[in-house]
Amino acid sequence: MSRIAGRFARVEPRLRAQRLVLGLLSDLPRKNCWTIAEWAGEATPHGMQHLLCRAAWDAEAVHDVREYVVEHLHDEAAVLVVDETGDVKKGTRTVGVQRQYTGTAGRIENSQVAVYLVYAVERGHAAVDRELYVRGRVIMRDGMWLE
Repeated sequence: MSRIAGRFARVEPRLRAQRLVLGLLSDLPRKNCWTIAEWAGEATPHGMQHLLCRAAWDAEAVHDVREYVVEHLHDEAAVLVVDETGDVKKGTRTVGVQRQYTGTAGRIENSQVAVYLVYAVERGHAAVDRELYVRGRVIMRDGMWLE
Protein backbone atom coordinates (compact mmCIF):
# COMPACT_ATOMS: atom_id res chain seq x y z
CA MET A 1 0.00 0.00 0.00
CA SER A 2 2.93 2.34 0.48
CA ARG A 3 3.27 2.40 -3.30
CA ILE A 4 -0.14 4.08 -3.72
CA ALA A 5 -0.52 5.85 -0.37
CA GLY A 6 0.48 9.20 -1.82
CA ARG A 7 -2.44 9.05 -4.27
CA PHE A 8 -4.83 9.80 -1.38
CA ALA A 9 -4.92 13.34 0.01
CA ARG A 10 -6.38 12.25 3.36
CA VAL A 11 -5.52 9.44 5.71
CA GLU A 12 -9.13 8.14 6.06
CA PRO A 13 -9.59 7.06 2.43
CA ARG A 14 -6.04 5.69 2.40
CA LEU A 15 -6.78 3.45 5.40
CA ARG A 16 -10.14 2.42 3.98
CA ALA A 17 -8.51 1.60 0.63
CA GLN A 18 -6.05 -0.60 2.50
CA ARG A 19 -8.91 -2.46 4.23
CA LEU A 20 -10.70 -2.78 0.88
CA VAL A 21 -7.64 -4.32 -0.80
CA LEU A 22 -7.08 -6.71 2.11
CA GLY A 23 -10.75 -7.69 1.92
CA LEU A 24 -10.46 -8.34 -1.80
CA LEU A 25 -7.41 -10.52 -1.15
CA SER A 26 -9.13 -12.38 1.71
CA ASP A 27 -10.85 -15.75 1.48
CA LEU A 28 -14.36 -14.27 1.71
CA PRO A 29 -16.72 -16.38 -0.40
CA ARG A 30 -18.53 -13.27 -1.72
CA LYS A 31 -16.81 -9.94 -2.08
CA ASN A 32 -18.90 -6.78 -2.13
CA CYS A 33 -19.06 -3.63 -0.03
CA TRP A 34 -21.25 -5.32 2.62
CA THR A 35 -19.08 -8.39 3.12
CA ILE A 36 -15.77 -6.52 2.97
CA ALA A 37 -17.01 -3.83 5.38
CA GLU A 38 -18.17 -6.50 7.86
CA TRP A 39 -14.87 -8.35 7.46
CA ALA A 40 -13.00 -5.07 8.15
CA GLY A 41 -15.05 -4.46 11.32
CA GLU A 42 -17.24 -1.69 9.93
CA ALA A 43 -20.92 -1.60 10.92
CA THR A 44 -22.23 -0.64 7.48
CA PRO A 45 -20.93 -0.63 3.88
CA HIS A 46 -21.37 3.14 3.58
CA GLY A 47 -17.68 3.97 4.03
CA MET A 48 -16.58 1.43 1.38
CA GLN A 49 -19.32 2.67 -0.96
CA HIS A 50 -18.23 6.26 -0.37
CA LEU A 51 -14.62 5.35 -1.20
CA LEU A 52 -15.64 3.69 -4.46
CA CYS A 53 -18.32 6.16 -5.56
CA ARG A 54 -17.82 9.62 -4.09
CA ALA A 55 -14.40 10.05 -2.47
CA ALA A 56 -11.90 12.26 -4.31
CA TRP A 57 -9.08 10.08 -5.63
CA ASP A 58 -7.88 9.02 -9.05
CA ALA A 59 -8.62 5.34 -9.68
CA GLU A 60 -6.47 5.32 -12.82
CA ALA A 61 -3.48 6.72 -10.93
CA VAL A 62 -3.83 3.99 -8.28
CA HIS A 63 -4.11 1.35 -11.00
CA ASP A 64 -0.37 1.32 -11.69
CA VAL A 65 0.06 -2.35 -10.81
CA ARG A 66 1.81 -3.23 -14.07
CA GLU A 67 5.17 -1.98 -12.82
CA TYR A 68 4.69 -3.77 -9.50
CA VAL A 69 3.77 -7.06 -11.20
CA VAL A 70 6.70 -6.95 -13.61
CA GLU A 71 9.02 -6.04 -10.74
CA HIS A 72 7.94 -9.12 -8.75
CA LEU A 73 7.01 -11.64 -11.44
CA HIS A 74 9.34 -10.67 -14.30
CA ASP A 75 9.93 -13.61 -16.60
CA GLU A 76 11.04 -13.63 -20.25
CA ALA A 77 8.53 -16.44 -20.88
CA ALA A 78 5.57 -14.42 -19.55
CA VAL A 79 2.33 -14.35 -21.52
CA LEU A 80 -0.57 -11.93 -21.48
CA VAL A 81 -3.98 -13.53 -21.13
CA VAL A 82 -7.15 -11.71 -22.14
CA ASP A 83 -10.18 -12.89 -20.17
CA GLU A 84 -13.75 -11.75 -20.72
CA THR A 85 -15.86 -12.39 -17.65
CA GLY A 86 -19.56 -11.84 -17.22
CA ASP A 87 -21.32 -11.33 -13.91
CA VAL A 88 -25.06 -11.91 -13.79
CA LYS A 89 -26.88 -8.98 -12.16
CA LYS A 90 -30.42 -8.97 -10.79
CA GLY A 91 -31.20 -5.34 -11.55
CA THR A 92 -30.32 -2.91 -14.29
CA ARG A 93 -28.96 0.01 -12.25
CA THR A 94 -25.31 -1.05 -12.07
CA VAL A 95 -23.08 0.58 -14.70
CA GLY A 96 -22.72 -1.56 -17.83
CA VAL A 97 -25.57 -3.93 -16.99
CA GLN A 98 -27.62 -4.90 -20.00
CA ARG A 99 -29.26 -7.96 -21.48
CA GLN A 100 -26.41 -9.80 -23.15
CA TYR A 101 -24.94 -13.25 -23.49
CA THR A 102 -22.70 -14.30 -20.65
CA GLY A 103 -20.88 -17.59 -20.39
CA THR A 104 -21.38 -17.49 -16.64
CA ALA A 105 -25.09 -18.21 -17.13
CA GLY A 106 -24.78 -19.82 -20.57
CA ARG A 107 -27.56 -17.61 -21.95
CA ILE A 108 -28.70 -14.01 -22.37
CA GLU A 109 -29.23 -12.40 -18.97
CA ASN A 110 -28.90 -9.02 -17.29
CA SER A 111 -25.18 -8.99 -16.83
CA GLN A 112 -22.08 -6.88 -16.64
CA VAL A 113 -19.11 -7.93 -18.79
CA ALA A 114 -15.52 -6.91 -18.19
CA VAL A 115 -12.32 -7.69 -20.06
CA TYR A 116 -9.23 -8.41 -17.97
CA LEU A 117 -5.58 -8.52 -19.00
CA VAL A 118 -3.54 -10.93 -16.90
CA TYR A 119 0.26 -11.27 -16.79
CA ALA A 120 1.00 -14.99 -16.36
CA VAL A 121 4.25 -16.78 -15.55
CA GLU A 122 5.08 -20.17 -14.09
CA ARG A 123 5.35 -18.69 -10.55
CA GLY A 124 1.95 -17.02 -10.66
CA HIS A 125 -0.29 -14.51 -12.36
CA ALA A 126 -1.75 -11.06 -11.75
CA ALA A 127 -4.39 -8.88 -13.37
CA VAL A 128 -2.67 -5.82 -14.83
CA ASP A 129 -5.56 -4.07 -16.58
CA ARG A 130 -9.32 -4.15 -16.90
CA GLU A 131 -12.09 -2.46 -18.79
CA LEU A 132 -15.85 -2.63 -18.46
CA TYR A 133 -17.51 -3.61 -21.73
CA VAL A 134 -20.40 -1.39 -22.73
CA ARG A 135 -22.16 -2.48 -25.93
CA GLY A 136 -22.08 0.04 -28.73
CA ARG A 137 -19.07 1.88 -27.32
CA VAL A 138 -15.56 1.36 -28.57
CA ILE A 139 -12.98 1.83 -25.86
CA MET A 140 -9.31 2.63 -26.31
CA ARG A 141 -6.89 1.85 -23.50
CA ASP A 142 -3.12 2.10 -23.67
CA GLY A 143 -3.17 2.38 -27.45
CA MET A 144 -5.32 -0.74 -27.96
CA TRP A 145 -8.88 -0.68 -29.24
CA LEU A 146 -11.37 -2.80 -27.34
CA GLU A 147 -14.91 -3.36 -28.55
